[in-house]
Amino acid sequence: MSTQIQLSPALSDKTARYEALLPQLVAMLEHEVDPVANMANLCAALKHSMGFFWVGFYLVKGKELVLGPFQGPVACTRIAFGKGVCGTAWKEGKTLLVPDVEAFPGHIACSSESKSEIVVPIIKESVLMVLDVDSDQLNGLDATDAHFLEVICKATQAFIA
Repeated sequence: MSTQIQLSPALSDKTARYEALLPQLVAMLEHEVDPVANMANLCAALKHSMGFFWVGFYLVKGKELVLGPFQGPVACTRIAFGKGVCGTAWKEGKTLLVPDVEAFPGHIACSSESKSEIVVPIIKESVLMVLDVDSDQLNGLDATDAHFLEVICKATQAFIA
């Protein structure tokens, strides 16, 4: 089954865009049982619909995060527990919003074009993976993005984890 994400160009308000996108994401993912396929489509839908520079998943494998499906430039393939924004979000088990990645101690620069970042851990009994979203603008991501990305992760977790 193919579902195409449709957002009206008139939806310039970020909240309205996320609210319109969420039910479409669930509809797109609910009929596919393969989590990798669903992660890939979720990344593509988020990048295309929200205009993110980079969006992808890192999956917990042993003591590191390993790159999963993503959209954007080539990325780091492995991140240690507690390192960088992704590893820190994994360690702390909470969403991290970083308005300026250069100001984040220990930031891992997969791309020099990335300027701000949000990482949302996806948790069942422990962190299974993280959703990483980058902007090529300083302060390009905000609390609205963090809130709705958390909502999207919770709403789609059954289809990706």
